Amino acid sequence: MTTLMANASPRGGARIIGAVYLLYFVTAILAGFFQRGLVISGDAAATTNNILAHEALFRLGLATGLISTACYIAVTALLYELFWSVNSSLSLVAAFFSLVGCAIQAFGSLFQLAPLVVLRGNPYLSDIKIEQSRALTLVFLEMHAQAVNICLVFFGIYCLLIGYLIFRSAFLPRLLGVLMAFAGLGWLSFLSPPLANTLSPHILVLGFIAELSLCLWLLVMGVNAQRWLEQAGERQAG
Repeated sequence: MTTLMANASPRGGARIIGAVYLLYFVTAILAGFFQRGLVISGDAAATTNNILAHEALFRLGLATGLISTACYIAVTALLYELFWSVNSSLSLVAAFFSLVGCAIQAFGSLFQLAPLVVLRGNPYLSDIKIEQSRALTLVFLEMHAQAVNICLVFFGIYCLLIGYLIFRSAFLPRLLGVLMAFAGLGWLSFLSPPLANTLSPHILVLGFIAELSLCLWLLVMGVNAQRWLEQAGERQAG
């Protein structure tokens, strides 16, 4: 029996997962809110001016984004425990893809920090002209965007596997599994950036609805405790 689900009732443990999941949503939304409108696509001058004028907000968005990534790592570990009773091997594989995606996302945050180093006018960068520093800023931010695209592919595989595990579970509604699977397929479209850009609004809405639905179900309803215990007992016996 896994740690969280053993120390709390299955329903109580699921609600803890939902609470951490909700914390991830809150921090991720705040991160986007703090940096909203600062980056102007294709306009190096406006972007650099915005970052310098609102550096505190830019840094706050970066820090909040890292916190949201940490929260998702916690969610990944907790969902691994939850779905251990369904299929321990597949749950572990799903966690692996999510953790790789989180690692890429965290590493990509360095590209958001790089423009601040370039734009602050450090002495060892004195030979770089203003136009060059502005161009470098856009390059770094574009590299961050590419890192996000890559991590979304890993999250796509993760959502697909979680969707399958939900569908096979006896303690959560299968509709949640279907929603997560479709969200995973949406994130996989980032294998082709042009396709993802075309479908982007729909993908974001679907992904948001699917994960928020799972989050709120776990937080409010929890899981069917008896069925979780039955599956956990079968897994232990096997």
